[in-house]
Amino acid sequence: MVPDKLKYTKEHEWVDVDGDIAIVGITDYAQGELGDIVYVELSNVGEKVTQFESMGTIEAVKAVSDIYAPLSGEVVEVNAVLETAPEVVNRDPYGDGWFIKIKLDDIAEIDNLISPQEYKELIGE
Repeated sequence: MVPDKLKYTKEHEWVDVDGDIAIVGITDYAQGELGDIVYVELSNVGEKVTQFESMGTIEAVKAVSDIYAPLSGEVVEVNAVLETAPEVVNRDPYGDGWFIKIKLDDIAEIDNLISPQEYKELIGE
C-alpha cells in the first residue's frame, strides 16, 4: 500500500505536506519489514530536524532502526499515542500511526523526495 498523495524517502518514511506543516511517518512496507513495533523515540516539540538526518529511533522485535526527517524544520507536534501504544504504527502507518508534525523551513526540499511511483519501484511493487 503506497498512497498516491504522499512523498517518500528511500529510507521508507512518508510525508504529507499541508501548507508549511508536514506530517511524517513510516511506510506500510517499513513497518512490515520491522515486525512488531515495541518502542518509538522521537525528537521533542521545539527541536529542529534536518532533512535526511536522524529524528529518532524505532524498536521492533527484529531490530532497532533510525527514523530520518524527510524535510527540515521545527517539530511542532509529536504523536503522544505512540508513547503507550507503539503498535499503532503496525496497524495504521498512514493514519493514527504518524510520528511527528514539522513546521517547514524550506518547502523546496520536497523536490529531494521521491514520488509514489518511484517508491513502488524501490520496494518492488
